Amino acid sequence: MLVIAGLGNPGQRHQRNRHNIGFMALEAIAGAHRIGPFRARFSGLAAEGVIASKRVILLKPQTFMNESGRSVGEALRFHKVDAGALIVIHDELDLAPAKVRVKTGGGNAGHNGLRSITAHVGNDYKRVRLGIGHPGDKTLVYNFVLSDFAKAETGWVETVCQAVADAAPLLVEGEDASFQNRTHLAIEAAGFGDKAVLP
Repeated sequence: MLVIAGLGNPGQRHQRNRHNIGFMALEAIAGAHRIGPFRARFSGLAAEGVIASKRVILLKPQTFMNESGRSVGEALRFHKVDAGALIVIHDELDLAPAKVRVKTGGGNAGHNGLRSITAHVGNDYKRVRLGIGHPGDKTLVYNFVLSDFAKAETGWVETVCQAVADAAPLLVEGEDASFQNRTHLAIEAAGFGDKAVLP
């Protein structure tokens, strides 16, 4: 049993925010693997299904980003699993737009959602980091992550989410390098390499 949590903020006004790319990717996974509907559970919205013959819970915490750990902790305790059964999909300022990286453990790089999850369940969970780029100045970060993706960015955002969804079986099976490679190839094939991303 795995819990796959996509991070974001609840509500219509945050729907297209850069900070919400974790929610977007989780919804793409649900669509690609016919998992749903999402129901209110664990202070979030959760849906159960199967990916690569493994039972998974897809979770969108509705606690706002800074309290993501409350929702994730509830889900893990209910299913009696530890952080080793958790995969978190989130936005990453320190990665260029359309880059996807996977790592287990490590620092939280100032990400309040990760900080909250680590406080509630420990640090030994897998992170799928979806690059959104950096505004270039620390003082601009807050407004940057809470701003919507530009219309010109829609192509790469949707491509990244679909690539993650299509390669999700590899992620679930623990084939992290293959997952990363598969998503990279799909994103490149769609024309969203390093120089094709920014509007």
